[in-house]
Amino acid sequence: MESDAKNYSRAAVIGEGKVWLADGDKLPLYDGRWPALFDLGDAVCACRREDLPGDAALTSVELRASYRLLAEEEYEKAAKASELLFWERTVRYCPRCGTALERATNISKKCPQCGAEHFPSPATAIIVLVTDGNGRALLVHARSFKHPFFGLVAGFVETGESAEECVRREVMEETSLRVRDVRYVASQSWPFPFQLMLGFTATAENPEELRFADGELTDGGFYTPDALPPLATPPSLARILIDRWLAAKL
Repeated sequence: MESDAKNYSRAAVIGEGKVWLADGDKLPLYDGRWPALFDLGDAVCACRREDLPGDAALTSVELRASYRLLAEEEYEKAAKASELLFWERTVRYCPRCGTALERATNISKKCPQCGAEHFPSPATAIIVLVTDGNGRALLVHARSFKHPFFGLVAGFVETGESAEECVRREVMEETSLRVRDVRYVASQSWPFPFQLMLGFTATAENPEELRFADGELTDGGFYTPDALPPLATPPSLARILIDRWLAAKL
């Protein structure tokens, strides 16, 4: 579908990670005449497949693939819709008293028993581009990757630690490397399924001691800009950090 990039103009998100696209007027803008779990305005809503107009000619794609097909604003809405659907399905009962929650707003649910209001809480994670001080960057392949590309060290922030502490811990746990000069670069909402990614750079103090320690990474090493492995694809924050490093080098 690469040749069809940006031809689609409207989207309905059906369940986590799945987007139904339609060209032109084949999928009408949401106007309240058919059910939607979440209305994000203009071109994007989140609903059940069976609730879409029966005569709409639709194409199903993965959410990540839709980045190349939708306008950026519409992709961002589709990503948010996917996260909201995940929240709708997974957060169903009040953690205080166990009563079934009721929808209060587009981004909140309320307990009819104790009155507590609950909001979506994406998991916080870090991702870090580690360099060796000699023009090379650490690129890794994780066991969880579905495709044979290389990305960056990443992990979830634990209770009681700062994002910078998480960077140091995750890099040490996964690669046995000690890092310094940890610097924040950018953040990204990552809807696979429900995360807030915080992007950093850091410098390895002992690059010669690289070792995949905990089994989460299956391959990797320090690479120069002119000899890179297959890279993570847009719109990932990993690719943004890698591209910034490449731009600074080249």
